[in-house]
Amino acid sequence: MFEALRAYALIAQMWVRASMAYRTSFWLTTIGNAVTTALDFAVIAIMFLHTSALGGFSLPQVAFLYGTSGMTLGLADLAVGSLDQLGQRVRDGSVDTVLVRPAGALAQLSADRFALRRAGRVFQSALVLAWAVSRLHLDWTAGRVLVTLMLLVCGTVIFGSVFVAGGAFQFIATDAAEVQNSVTYGGSTMLQYPPTIYARDLVRGVIYGVPLAFVNWLPAMYVLGLPDTLGLPGWFRFGSPAAALLCASAAALAWRAALRAYRSTGS
Repeated sequence: MFEALRAYALIAQMWVRASMAYRTSFWLTTIGNAVTTALDFAVIAIMFLHTSALGGFSLPQVAFLYGTSGMTLGLADLAVGSLDQLGQRVRDGSVDTVLVRPAGALAQLSADRFALRRAGRVFQSALVLAWAVSRLHLDWTAGRVLVTLMLLVCGTVIFGSVFVAGGAFQFIATDAAEVQNSVTYGGSTMLQYPPTIYARDLVRGVIYGVPLAFVNWLPAMYVLGLPDTLGLPGWFRFGSPAAALLCASAAALAWRAALRAYRSTGS
């Protein structure tokens, strides 16, 4: 594990140095990413010009969902987002060069083309989250603080696991990047809005299927002091660590199985 993390850090550092060689381009791209993602929240704010609540949630409460969803996806995308292009590397055979190096394949492929500019999403989402917290006027007990921190860590692990599992799937279906993106980026967009506006079957799918509801919907009910409208056991609000552990374990098994089944391009 230590060697894998060390390899990841060295590769990421190399790509950061390369991107900082053109500082103006780097900062323009980073700011551009932040502005682009901010448009999603602008749409939400415009909705609240015509209503005082969306699915029973106020604007600061929706902003809390938006900020936590954007931060967790942004951190996962920053760490392992390069895996969404793994299918291209499988097609051109460059994965073979990774497998013969004395370092873990997952660490190498995750850090490949590490893009620090993706931090723009994280920064913009953090600003929205800070604004939401300032407007909610909650009693920030130790429990609320702990659950919020748990939400950010476990949500990042869950999204990161989806990236890894999607990368493993691309060993088999090399053109499946958009399928992966529909779960990661599409899932993050879905989590920006209250669960009460969605059909119950969809909500069940992100609880018992791909457990994205544990990223922010369920723990947010506790943090925001909202009643449970989904009819779930109370402990589900604190189930993010278990969901993150299950997702990480499933992604690790899928990754190992994909590497064992990989047979190169034949060239």
